[in-house]
Amino acid sequence: MIEFYSEALSSNEVKKVKFRDIPQDPNYPLPENELNMIMESSIEFTGGKIMMSDILPSMKMVTGELVKGNNVLISLVIDDKQILEQYFNHLSVGGNVMMPLSNTPWSSCFGMLVDKFGINWKFNSDAYKFLDKVISNKQ
Repeated sequence: MIEFYSEALSSNEVKKVKFRDIPQDPNYPLPENELNMIMESSIEFTGGKIMMSDILPSMKMVTGELVKGNNVLISLVIDDKQILEQYFNHLSVGGNVMMPLSNTPWSSCFGMLVDKFGINWKFNSDAYKFLDKVISNKQ
């Protein structure tokens, strides 16, 4: 998954640490399959950085049943519409475009998609301006 996002966002730096890379608590050893999962990762690209972690199956008592994709909505906010469109096109490969990039009342370039892993994404060129305006009008 990290490799797909790294390529789709034309990353310039990728870092990742697996659970096996840190000292384990001998009282609570992780099973082999969880040791290979990602404890923390970072993908740095033009315009930002995304950090991701795996949720261990053994954490089910804390997290509850994991449902792929619909438990998060990731937003990329990038002023450069050309770069935003490039990332949108790359992340849509093998996925499903819910709303093509277009001009909306809240953003001059907005779109939504579900990527091939079932993760929901929003793309905004300048939605923060709309957010700031609504907040300032409420004060």
